[in-house]
Amino acid sequence: MSSPLAIAAVTATLRNLLTQGITADSDLADATVTMQPLDRARAAGNTANQVNIFLYHVLPNGAWRNLDFPGRVKPGETGQPPLGLNLYYLITAFGRDNDTVRPFGHQLMGRAMSILNDHPLLGADEIKAALPNSDLWTQVERVRFTLQPFSLDEVAKLWTGFQTQYRLSVAYEAAVVLIESTRAVATPLPVLMRGPGDSGVSVQANLLPPFPTLEQMTIPNQQPTALLGDILTFTGHDLNGDQVTFNFSNPRLAAPIAVPALASGTATQVTVQIPSDPVNWPAGVYTVAAVVSAKGQPDRTSNEMPLALSPQITSNLPMRPKRTKSGSVNLNITCSPEVRPEQRVALLLGDQEVPAADHPAQTKQLSFVVLAAVPGAYWIRLRVDGVDSQLVNRTVTPPAFDPKQKVVIS
Repeated sequence: MSSPLAIAAVTATLRNLLTQGITADSDLADATVTMQPLDRARAAGNTANQVNIFLYHVLPNGAWRNLDFPGRVKPGETGQPPLGLNLYYLITAFGRDNDTVRPFGHQLMGRAMSILNDHPLLGADEIKAALPNSDLWTQVERVRFTLQPFSLDEVAKLWTGFQTQYRLSVAYEAAVVLIESTRAVATPLPVLMRGPGDSGVSVQANLLPPFPTLEQMTIPNQQPTALLGDILTFTGHDLNGDQVTFNFSNPRLAAPIAVPALASGTATQVTVQIPSDPVNWPAGVYTVAAVVSAKGQPDRTSNEMPLALSPQITSNLPMRPKRTKSGSVNLNITCSPEVRPEQRVALLLGDQEVPAADHPAQTKQLSFVVLAAVPGAYWIRLRVDGVDSQLVNRTVTPPAFDPKQKVVIS
C-alpha cells in the first residue's frame, strides 16, 4: 500500500539517487541536486554545477484504474481501486561557470542519464532512506524510470510558460505510484445456503428469465396518460404470487406509494387501480414496478415502466372570460390532483403557454394572466411537471378534441 506521501517519496528518492551518483565523479563533486520550478531553479549568483528535477505533470495510470489491490480485496468483496499515477519529471543541467571553460552541463546530463539507465528501479531501502515516513517501499509494484520523447514544441511550451530561458533538459516518466484509498472495503459474510434447502441455482428449459417482468401497460380509453381512478392493465410473465403490489415512484414523493393489485390476476396479466386521491398523488411522471410475494421466498421486484399521470381541469368548461381595459385576461381554474409548490405549472391556451401565478402552498386553485389577449375561442390544456391534461378523445375515429376543453375570450 502507499499513502499520499508516495509522490514526495519518489521525488526525494530520485534526488538522493542523482546526488550520490553525480558527486561520485571527482569533476562534479561540487554539484547539487535541487527540486525547484523552472523559473526558480538557478538562483542568482550560483555558478556551481547543478541538476534540477522538476515534477511538471501527473497522469492517471490506465492499467491500475479499475483494479483492486492484490490481497487486499478478496473475491465477493468490494473495494475502492487505488489511485495509480504516472509522474513526469524534467531534469535540467546547469554547468559550472555556465560552461564557459568546459561543458560541465553536458557532463552533468550524461552522468544523470547514465545513472537512471543503470538504475531504473527504485529500491525499498532507497525509498526508506529518502523519506522514512512514507510506505511507498511496501507497494506491490516497483517504481520504474523511463526516458520520455520530448519534442521541441513541448519543450518550448513548457519553458515559455515559466517565462525563463531554456536550458539543457530531458524528461523521465516514473511509474507506477499507487496511493491506497481510505474508504473501507465492503466485506459481506460468507454464504451459508444457496437458496431454500441449499438447492442452488434453478434450471429451466426456457429462454425467458424466471423473474417478474412487465412488458406492456394499457391505459383506459386508449390515452397515452392516466388519470386518478384509472385501472391500468399490465402484461408480462411471472407475475403470479401470493400477493402482488405495485410501487409508484415520483420525484415529488418522499417514498414510493404501494398499491395492491386487483384480484383475478394471472402470471401474464395483472391490473391495478390508481387511487382517487388528489392530495397525495401529484401529477407528473411516475415509474411503476411490480413486487411479487410468495410464501417461503423473498420478494421479487420487476422492471420499471414509465407512467404519466395527467392533471384534470375541474372548473366548469368552456370558460368565457372578458378582457380587462388593458387587454389582459385573468383565468382562475381548479384542478385535480392538487398542485404542490415546487411543481412547474402552465396553462396552454391554443399555442400559447401561460405560466401560473405563484402558489406557495399545495392547492387545487390556480391563477393565470394572459397578456394582450386576442378575442376568440381557444383549446385549453393544463401542464404540470411536463404532463398535459387530456384534450383528445381517442375512442372515436378519427380522434377529436373534447368540445368542452375551451376558453372563449371576448
